[in-house]
Amino acid sequence: MGSEMLRNVLMNLPMNRRSFLQHTALGVGSLCIANISLGGSRRISPNEKLNLAVIGVAHQGASDMGQLESENIVALCDVDANYLTAAAQKHPGAKTYSDFRRLLDQKGIDAVLVATPDHTHAVAAVAAMKSGYHVYCEKPLTRTISECRKVMETARKMKRVTQIGTQIHGGDNYRRVVELVQSNAIGPVSEVHVWVEAVYGTKDRPQQGVPVPSELHYNLWLGPVAERPYSPDYIPASWRNWWAFGGGSLADFGCHFMDLPHWALDLRTPLTVEVLDGPPPRNEAVPPWMIVRYEYPARKSQPPAVLTWYHGGRKPSADVLAPEYAAKWNSGVLFVGKNGQLLSDYGRHLLLPEKQFEGFVRPAPFIPNSIGHYKEWAQACKTGAATTCNFEYSGALTESVLLGNVAHRCQCKIEWDTKHLRSRNCKQAEEFIQHHYRKGWKL
Repeated sequence: MGSEMLRNVLMNLPMNRRSFLQHTALGVGSLCIANISLGGSRRISPNEKLNLAVIGVAHQGASDMGQLESENIVALCDVDANYLTAAAQKHPGAKTYSDFRRLLDQKGIDAVLVATPDHTHAVAAVAAMKSGYHVYCEKPLTRTISECRKVMETARKMKRVTQIGTQIHGGDNYRRVVELVQSNAIGPVSEVHVWVEAVYGTKDRPQQGVPVPSELHYNLWLGPVAERPYSPDYIPASWRNWWAFGGGSLADFGCHFMDLPHWALDLRTPLTVEVLDGPPPRNEAVPPWMIVRYEYPARKSQPPAVLTWYHGGRKPSADVLAPEYAAKWNSGVLFVGKNGQLLSDYGRHLLLPEKQFEGFVRPAPFIPNSIGHYKEWAQACKTGAATTCNFEYSGALTESVLLGNVAHRCQCKIEWDTKHLRSRNCKQAEEFIQHHYRKGWKL
């Protein structure tokens, strides 16, 4: 279908369906081009298995790999020899590597799964796409905003099939919530509250002076990050506490929970970002709690929107979220519309006030259920079909999420210029927007 014909079809659809399909069509257009050269080194039929390489085989990587076991796992990479050995026992036909750069030289790979800590997402994903491979990358897409833009640009240039690890996006609950919002069940929405109970950043200084475990290639684990002494407070599970490697609760859960309002309200990137409350910034550790206000512009017929983020046990005030609901929803998303509220988390949602919506007739579903978050990506790698969480969509989401951390670290209300990737009013923000790599590493 030509672009003009597609545009005409979309313009004649009802607004709620049109909004969803216009967003999806962006991915379809780019991925149809990708269909010319699918699969990096070979063309794949829909009935074939992907030749899949996995970078980061433990923890979340092991979970992701388990969801893709029906594909042909041909290469494994991890900086921890023990993790690598355990994964190789499950996939004896796969070649093993400690350095992902060597893995990417292997012939016959079609697609790459990146499940490393945040600070190596960008270098691995960009290198994989430049090598011609499709990429699934865990969230957040990158550690810094400049990396995020580079990953998005590379995906466009290389015309790769991509997906970010926002698994909840593939569930039925989010789809039903989006349908309610886009069908105006609660009227126009100009206010959203998002909160998570997660806490990182409770330590001031990492423990140091501990020998590097013999099984760990620590220099490779650091990757592009400036050299620093090894600490068990970094590896294997606590790296999100430190700015050098991650971004705390906001970076960890923002792409999951802010995904829902971004999808439902067609949000891209904010106009301004401001920290309303939180502890003073620290050089190394992330904040254990924070409240951030994002202001988004009007979109077509939709009004400007304000999204307020809370983490570390903070929640919306009682005049926004009634205490009886706050007590039962440790994490959630609250849409505040002109005619009511919609409360959701990963697996449930509720129209409020409940009495007002007794007997409410839901709209007929118009967003197709997913074939599965992982299967969606694997099938798209073979056919060129659209993925719902491709890097074009998830890149803007990640950019928005990470801006909250930038605002905290520079202690400014950021007036955001997304075109030029800079704060119009706060020069000190530049330090936290741009990535800074040690010698030998680049994008």
